[in-house]
Amino acid sequence: MHQYTGKDIRTCLDGQRILYIGDSTTRQLFWATAKKLNATAADEEMHQAGRHEDLTFEEDGVIIDFIWDPFLNSSSLRRELISHLDPRTYENEEDDEPPGLITVGGGLWYARHFEFDWLDRFRNSIDDVTPLLSVKNKTNSAVHDSLASTILSDGSHAYLTPVQIPLYDVLSPSRASTMRPDKINPMNEYLYNISRNNGVKVVWSQLLMTRNHEFAYEESGLHVVESVASRRVDVILNMRCNAEVTLKQGYPFDKTCCSTYRNATDRTHVFNKAHKHFTHLEFFCLCTITSMLGVLSIHHSTATASSAIQSTDKPQIAANEPFLSRDQTDEWKGWMQFVILIYHYTGASRILWIYKIIRVLVASYLFMTGFGHTLFFYRKQDYSLKRSASVLLRLNLLSCLLPYLMDTDYLFYYFAPLVSFWYIVVYLTMRIGHSRNASIPFLLGKIGLSAVMVTNLVESPKLLEKIFALLQHTCRINWNLKEWRFRLQLDLYIVYVGMLVAILYSRISDTLQTQRFPQHDRTNLFQHHWGKVRIISVVAALVTLAAFWIFSSRFQDKVDYNWWNPYISPLPIVSFIILRNCNRHFRNRFSSSFAWLGRCSLETFTLQFHIWLAADTKGLLSLGIFGRKVTHTEGRYCDLLVLTVAFLFWSWFTADATATITNWIIDPKRFRHHDIIDSPPLPKAKKSDPSLILAQDAVHDRPKHLGALSKMVEVLYTLWATRLEVRLFSIVLSMWAMNMMYT
Repeated sequence: MHQYTGKDIRTCLDGQRILYIGDSTTRQLFWATAKKLNATAADEEMHQAGRHEDLTFEEDGVIIDFIWDPFLNSSSLRRELISHLDPRTYENEEDDEPPGLITVGGGLWYARHFEFDWLDRFRNSIDDVTPLLSVKNKTNSAVHDSLASTILSDGSHAYLTPVQIPLYDVLSPSRASTMRPDKINPMNEYLYNISRNNGVKVVWSQLLMTRNHEFAYEESGLHVVESVASRRVDVILNMRCNAEVTLKQGYPFDKTCCSTYRNATDRTHVFNKAHKHFTHLEFFCLCTITSMLGVLSIHHSTATASSAIQSTDKPQIAANEPFLSRDQTDEWKGWMQFVILIYHYTGASRILWIYKIIRVLVASYLFMTGFGHTLFFYRKQDYSLKRSASVLLRLNLLSCLLPYLMDTDYLFYYFAPLVSFWYIVVYLTMRIGHSRNASIPFLLGKIGLSAVMVTNLVESPKLLEKIFALLQHTCRINWNLKEWRFRLQLDLYIVYVGMLVAILYSRISDTLQTQRFPQHDRTNLFQHHWGKVRIISVVAALVTLAAFWIFSSRFQDKVDYNWWNPYISPLPIVSFIILRNCNRHFRNRFSSSFAWLGRCSLETFTLQFHIWLAADTKGLLSLGIFGRKVTHTEGRYCDLLVLTVAFLFWSWFTADATATITNWIIDPKRFRHHDIIDSPPLPKAKKSDPSLILAQDAVHDRPKHLGALSKMVEVLYTLWATRLEVRLFSIVLSMWAMNMMYT
């Protein structure tokens, strides 16, 4: 449930009235709404206002009215409800415009002032206004709007609140003698029947907020505390305003309660949305289960072409896997992705020590970006367009498609843009002057200069602003600059650490494989003492991990830790890879379940926004199919089990599809046997087959302008099929056109 602010209320109801009608419990809702608009002004007016009188509060175009009517039988109540049912009846009135939101609540005065016929009097008052409150008497255009893929509401809404249940034990003697459960409960039972049979919208959640919660009440035992009153107002505003505010403000679509909403599964009411409730027990249980799954699937890495005996078709056990092998990095991505998914599912971001761990895990992904691509460029020297296009397409296909489908933007799925940015940085750093990359001083100088330039780009108050302004004017791209700068600042140097480790690993690997050096040569000495170097590295890694944890525990809020993160996150990451690769037994084993998830970690990270979670990660997706057969907790975990299986399947399927599409764009010739554009030629006609003769005549006798058009299509298709630059330009041009036309 969204917690409404004054800005949200103005977005929804600017120029419209909010009307409360009823007793003192309803008056609390009036003041709680006023405080959302302007707390200071509302407090001043509340202390000056009378007890049993009508009230008005106005702030920035929003008018809030309260009509004192504890018996719910005044002419004002009926007149306002009639205007709600048919706004045209207000045209000849001198009063304000019809209200955009009506909340009616009362009943306690019947219990307080009538001993015998209190229930009959209450029923008569409710029966008198029920036809005016019933949704059956007003066309609910929001339902039709949902079928038309809109989320606009129909204007005004009217809600009835249940009779307030007091805290009986602390009521004053005069109130306790009249406001009894045997009086209040029958009134609420009657409201329940009215809501079921007549379609009256009763806000029952107001009673749930105080049930068995003594702290929810003021000292009088009759009225609730200010925070509870505010949340009660939030419930009503969520029902009334979520649709309009969501449409006007855009993503994240975290205001999904009670609104008409588009696109499945995160954009409709086909599935329920639930709140996140963090508990340490749930977080640790989910982490334990996934850890057991990973441990049970540990086995030897299979040999690659470089290490296996090639004379057999069966997989062989690798003699010795290299440092940060493919299986190992896939495993690393996989278990980190499991932790990040659990972190998002449980809403653990509010727990500081867990947040610190997640920041290190995200930095680890970027470390692998710097390490892997630098090692490739350093050894392969492949800076071709085909290579870079393949990497960037694979990273960005899904994240570029979803904004058009889900009404978000590219930077919302920040991981793909972040990795893409750093890939370009690594590419440019290694590509410029690549003929001299064998010179370590020159290469280190390039990396240092690159770090200085990127830092200046990120920290400068003008450069990014100009770039984003240019994108906005030329491509109608409106990205969140503040969020993008924040993401870059968090892990500003970890990619460069990955680059340095890649170069160091490559040099050490070459040195250890070199043979026949003089006895006193430095290379020979390094080989001789390599065992001692490994032991020292392991001890240093253990000490560094402990020191990092002690040092990071000093930070008591996210802001302080975020400032230090770019400088200290490399410490646990480098320590981890040293320990993970300290001997061949560790290197040659990996968890296949973690590695499987690691191969589609990009898709799981992106699709979790809309499939596994809901409301753009602000809530949880719920199937709502288990009903009353299980408890709420059991139903939640049944949902988790079913949705996790579906989510992982679609992530794997999407990863496979993305790879296929990427390969087709990079090299269409590999897919020509699937191409339906290249139709087979007509067979040569025989004299005995007049139908084929007629078909060939039709081809040869077609108009000349059709022949020219066919030639043009053939030329364009040939360019598309043979030139990668043309295919990439076509994709970019298509995206630009969609941006310019997108509304």
